[in-house]
Amino acid sequence: MAAGLAGHRISAELCRENFKDLVAPLHPNEARVAAERCLFCYDAPCVAACPTEIDIPLFIRQIANGLPVAAAKTILDANIMGAMCARVCPTENLCEGACVRESSEARAVEIGRLQRHATDALLASGRQLYRAGSPTGKRIAVVGAGPAGLSCAHALARAGHQVTIYEARPKGGGLNEYGIAAYKVTGDIAQAELAYILAVGGITIEYGKALGRDISLAGLRADYDAVFLGLGLGGTNGLGLGDVPAGVSDAVAFIAALRQAPDKTVLPIGRNVIVIGGGMTAIDAATQVKLLGAECVTIAYRRSKSEMPASLYEQEVAQVRGVLIREHLVPVAFEQAGGVVSGVTFARTRREEGRLIPTGERMTLAADQVLIAIGQTLLASDLADGGLSFESGRIAVDAACRTSLPGVWAGGDCVAGGSDLTVAAVADGKAAAASIIAALQGAAVPHHAGA
Repeated sequence: MAAGLAGHRISAELCRENFKDLVAPLHPNEARVAAERCLFCYDAPCVAACPTEIDIPLFIRQIANGLPVAAAKTILDANIMGAMCARVCPTENLCEGACVRESSEARAVEIGRLQRHATDALLASGRQLYRAGSPTGKRIAVVGAGPAGLSCAHALARAGHQVTIYEARPKGGGLNEYGIAAYKVTGDIAQAELAYILAVGGITIEYGKALGRDISLAGLRADYDAVFLGLGLGGTNGLGLGDVPAGVSDAVAFIAALRQAPDKTVLPIGRNVIVIGGGMTAIDAATQVKLLGAECVTIAYRRSKSEMPASLYEQEVAQVRGVLIREHLVPVAFEQAGGVVSGVTFARTRREEGRLIPTGERMTLAADQVLIAIGQTLLASDLADGGLSFESGRIAVDAACRTSLPGVWAGGDCVAGGSDLTVAAVADGKAAAASIIAALQGAAVPHHAGA
């Protein structure tokens, strides 16, 4: 542990308060009132904005009529991970951003909270709405128990296919389990949703099985009728600033450790923390470091706030909790004392004709902990001998999620053009499952010539 890091910066009581639900669930009467604001638009723009095309007006009408479990079925028919998506989707950019109420009144219908109300009611009821279809005799391998893999597996099982999921980690859920801020997904909801999905039947998970280490793509292709790759992004980008002193670590690993810690207060936290990056990982890491007792937390981003991948809403979540966001700063060196980080030196930038230009100025910010959140990468070395085609460092697929290899599909964050959203990964899993089902039935769906 770096010299400036320490655990127990806050009490257990304060930790519970800090990490309670970011947005409180709706009570039944609140849900009814919120639902009645919906205009039930024909050709609703909110549906068009949802990657999984949930019939939002229908499920909201069902809530307004006092039928939350029926609403949950409407949601899960389109998005089997509707409970998590209700919590982690950037609704302000998707369904709620497209809401007619948002454009007319600057106050969208609370679609995310209503979706949570319905799916929570279903999980609390203990009812299982789905079951595996009549066995077809076909076997499909799914690599990765994240949103894409689970969505694909569930649809395949409902069609009667036997699915085996290979998951490298000891738990399923992917980023829903390991990569989302703890205050967004309280109550172990990721595992509750995973259990609900697996309860359909016809799906088994083998944990601790990593592609490239324990299993190979060639072996899966030989043993199964189809393969779906929902690998996610197992690598992270580095800054390339030479030797990394103690106290500098990866924000993705920090968030995962926090999510899995039985006692969050024991995690070692600095007093002056810098988070480098501008996406959701940076926001989640910085906010949680602050909630764990860091005195000064700064997000340093190379561009302006308006260009940050994290939405304005998410930026506000961090800023309200005391996180400072500084713009136009590019890290150029770690400062250290005795092998331990003491600060980061940044070069200032400005935008000129659409490009970032160095101003020639430099500044150093003190820090005893630095978290790097500048993007994740596909560990393509695991697939190096598989014969897949790649595009921009990720797996190339067509519109039906087919790769360049016959019998192999892929989706989620590991594919080219992925948006790194849970809901988009679920949509990929659905699309891939439909394509796999058609292919196994011998439907005339031509394979693309190349990826």
